[in-house]
Amino acid sequence: MNQWKNFTKGFIKENPVFVLLLGMCPTLGTTGSAINGLSMGLATAFVLTMSNIVISLIKNLIPDKVRIPAFIVVIATFVTVVQMVMQAYVPALFESLGLFIPLIVVNCIVLGRAEAFASKNNVLSSAIDGIGIGLGFAFALTVLGSVRELLGSGKLFSITIYPENYGMLVFILAPGAFIALGYIIALINRLNKGKA
Repeated sequence: MNQWKNFTKGFIKENPVFVLLLGMCPTLGTTGSAINGLSMGLATAFVLTMSNIVISLIKNLIPDKVRIPAFIVVIATFVTVVQMVMQAYVPALFESLGLFIPLIVVNCIVLGRAEAFASKNNVLSSAIDGIGIGLGFAFALTVLGSVRELLGSGKLFSITIYPENYGMLVFILAPGAFIALGYIIALINRLNKGKA
């Protein structure tokens, strides 16, 4: 039962973006559209889950002196898999996300969960934690990308909701990421305050 609490905390209590404010580089850089946010979030969720599983399996084999470099090698392996698959099967999306895919290797969410959770827990708990935190990250990027795309271009997942000339270009540009994220975090804090 405790394992399922680890799954849900990534969405609500410990959402990496909206609560912990981690992983801001891909959050702000790739969320110009809902599809980019969702894709980056799912890529990170895959890397997080798989690296948690492998690190949990090999944690007793890694000497303390090389623990962090070993974790980075494991994470980099799965990032390379994601990068090659995206480049082969969805090249347009790969081009759109660009440099942010290789940067998953140094994403503090992935390395932090490896160090704080996977290296101290069993495989099942680590897998559930990776899925929960990863899907929470994907959810946050999708919400932010959806808000920015809708307000900026009048579209949602490239489907026109209202004419583009009514959109506010600032939300598609870099400053819009900060503005939209700030308002979403303020709304979540307000809702959480009302529950307390």
